[in-house]
Amino acid sequence: MIFADKLIQLRKQKGWSQEELAEKMDVTRQSVSKWESAQSVPDVERLVQLSALFGVSLDYLLKEDAADNGGHCEKNEKEIRRISMAEAKSFLEAKASTAKPVAAGVLLCILSPVCLLNLGALSENKQGFISENLAGGVGLIVLLVFIAIAVAVFILNGSKMHRFEFMEKEPFETNYGICEMVNNYRERYRKTFTKNIIVGVCFCILAVIPLFCGIVINEDDDLLLIRMLSLGFVIAGIGIFLMVRVGIIWSGFSMLLQENDFSKSKKERKAVVEAVTVAYWLVITAIFLVYSFVTNNWGLSWIIWVAAGVLYPIIPAILNSLNKKK
Repeated sequence: MIFADKLIQLRKQKGWSQEELAEKMDVTRQSVSKWESAQSVPDVERLVQLSALFGVSLDYLLKEDAADNGGHCEKNEKEIRRISMAEAKSFLEAKASTAKPVAAGVLLCILSPVCLLNLGALSENKQGFISENLAGGVGLIVLLVFIAIAVAVFILNGSKMHRFEFMEKEPFETNYGICEMVNNYRERYRKTFTKNIIVGVCFCILAVIPLFCGIVINEDDDLLLIRMLSLGFVIAGIGIFLMVRVGIIWSGFSMLLQENDFSKSKKERKAVVEAVTVAYWLVITAIFLVYSFVTNNWGLSWIIWVAAGVLYPIIPAILNSLNKKK
């Protein structure tokens, strides 16, 4: 194993990203990337620093057939799964192919209550042509159909990624050249990612404008307000679609590089976060259904999902804080 591969292995055993190692070595991330892609080799001073940082000998770092002092690298190499170049490319292709369908599924979930809201408003309108019971029934059917289609899309595309699930939860090693390939792909995709995130955020912010316009035009016209609110749902849905689509592809780069949310240390906490997340959304769903059926106020109960979405980021922050205290 050459120096570049050993450096990648040692860094990932520590659960560090390239940025974190660069900070500890007082160099740039680009320097670390060049070391790991075998484009350059650190000078003697840096080699000594790396040796001390990882607790291995210089012989181990420089000699291809050298074993480290405690033999721990050899042991980990046998235990930790290694990703080949073909597997890495297959994973990135799978991420790209599932990004748009999954984003469309999220969009369907966002738009699912629109029909219910509009039919409910029509049933309460004096000139309405539909009864309240019929409006609620048809609206609920459409809502459930939208959600069912979305769930089917999630399951279908999730099955395509099933063989790569270990990458989200377990540490792994990558063969020579993969880190450099992924970094190159990510840099080429960065402009598209940034543009879609900016547009998506702007759409989400602008989504409240139709409702404000409806209030200005006639705040007593409930049907108009519901239509404006529905338009806001569509605008926000488009923005979220754009962000989810590029976010899925971008997360694929981070997974292969084991950076950010997919670093070794965060993978160890992932099971706890997932369990809490499932429990959180089950509770929110129960609150939404109970409140809606008891009060029959479907036109207002959708706010529960908005509030839940706003509060959700607090959960990982609390879990991280508790982990740091431990």
